[in-house]
Amino acid sequence: MAANEEELRKLMMEIRILEGSVNTIKSRLRVVNAALEDNLGAMKTLESVKDEKKGAEMLVPVGAGSLLKVEITDVEKTILGVGAGVCVEKSIESSVKDLKERQEELEKLSNSQQQQLAQLLTSIESSKNRLSGMIEETPKT
Repeated sequence: MAANEEELRKLMMEIRILEGSVNTIKSRLRVVNAALEDNLGAMKTLESVKDEKKGAEMLVPVGAGSLLKVEITDVEKTILGVGAGVCVEKSIESSVKDLKERQEELEKLSNSQQQQLAQLLTSIESSKNRLSGMIEETPKT
C-alpha cells in the first residue's frame, strides 16, 4: 500500500510540474504573439510610408490604439532597432526585408512553442488518466 501511495504522490507532483511548464509556455507564447503583432504593424507602416511623398501627412500608430499625425520628412530612410538597444539607419526596403525575416523567425518560434504546449497537454492528460486509474484500483478502507 505504501508503494502505491508513493507512486500516487510522484504522479501528482509530475502533473503539477507539467502544469507549471504549460503556464510558462503560454506566457512565452503571449510575448511572441505581441512581438508578432508589433512587427506586423511596423511592416505595414513602413510599406505605406514608402509610397508617400516628402511632406505628406500621415497618422502613425504609437501603441495602445493611439495615432500621431505627422509630416513625413524622409521617405527613403528609417531607423530600425536591431536589438540590445541598438538602432541603425536603413532604407525602407531593407528595413521591411529585415522585419519580414524577423516575422519568419517569430512564427517559427511560435510554432515550436505551440508544439511543446500540445505535447505537454498530452502528457498531462495521460498522467491524469493514469492517476485516475490508480485511484480507482486503490482498495477502500
